[in-house]
Amino acid sequence: MTCSIAIVGVGAIGSWLGDAFDRAGWRVSMVARGATLEALRRSGLRVARDSEIRSSHPPAGSADEMGPHDFVALTVKAQLLPELAPRLSPLIGPATVLISATNGIPWWFFQDFGGPLENATLDSVDRGGSQKRIFPRDRTLGAVVHASVRTVSPGYSQVVAADRLILGAPNGLSSPQLQAVVHALREGGINALTSNNIRGEVWSKLWGNMTINPLSALTRSGTGKLLGNAEVRELCIRMMEEMQLCAQQLNLKLAMSAAERLGVALRLGDFKTSMLADIEAGRPLELEPQLGAVVEIAHRLNVPTPFLRMVLALTRLISA
Repeated sequence: MTCSIAIVGVGAIGSWLGDAFDRAGWRVSMVARGATLEALRRSGLRVARDSEIRSSHPPAGSADEMGPHDFVALTVKAQLLPELAPRLSPLIGPATVLISATNGIPWWFFQDFGGPLENATLDSVDRGGSQKRIFPRDRTLGAVVHASVRTVSPGYSQVVAADRLILGAPNGLSSPQLQAVVHALREGGINALTSNNIRGEVWSKLWGNMTINPLSALTRSGTGKLLGNAEVRELCIRMMEEMQLCAQQLNLKLAMSAAERLGVALRLGDFKTSMLADIEAGRPLELEPQLGAVVEIAHRLNVPTPFLRMVLALTRLISA
């Protein structure tokens, strides 16, 4: 099955996915601007895996130039999406399937979820509700990336370590579109898996990210140094216990302990988190959709979160 896909956000993960879909024979377009757009038009998309550097030459430009696609993959920084969403509407046709691969709590997380926050729109994720209005929630697939990929230069990324990429529909059902995406990614060399509990996968990844990411930015330390420190590891676990209190009210069951979730991060080796890379490059931090969203959820559920709130306040200071 050959389909068309637009990649929105040609950073490290977007490049990795775009290269995989291109390897699988899909028609790939890249929505980019600035230096990244110039690099793509000049040198194409380059992705390094092991000792191989592969080049491809997908068309690149604005959403208006690209037009509707069968699939649209969102790999842009999540805090940019509320403003960006209306400009992406030209990519979305009546049957377009959205692949939501951003970090943190996605806009669709509480839609049709039930429980105390059913259909809630979080200010930390989608202030003003533009994503909820523009994106098709009944044609959305969640994607959870467990990989370390870094941007070498605009249009050129390197896969440092790749564990797996998990995809699923919020309603837990399979579909031909989901199976087509998974098959293509596998053909392109990515260990893609399906899940009938994608919200649980999102929550489980965030359970570790909302601790390690801001702490790495605060300390300018990679994951190995952070988690090798017993006191920092204890702080991570305290933060995770506060988030777990939210999970209990939301009936989100986790299949591992806090220590086991930190072990998933360690499996990827000693690497720079995305927030550490951003702070070093002087880029805005993806803080609100990750830690900010958890604190907002806890506030709405009346869950006390002293550790989460203190780390969020400190990280907001350096982010500003």
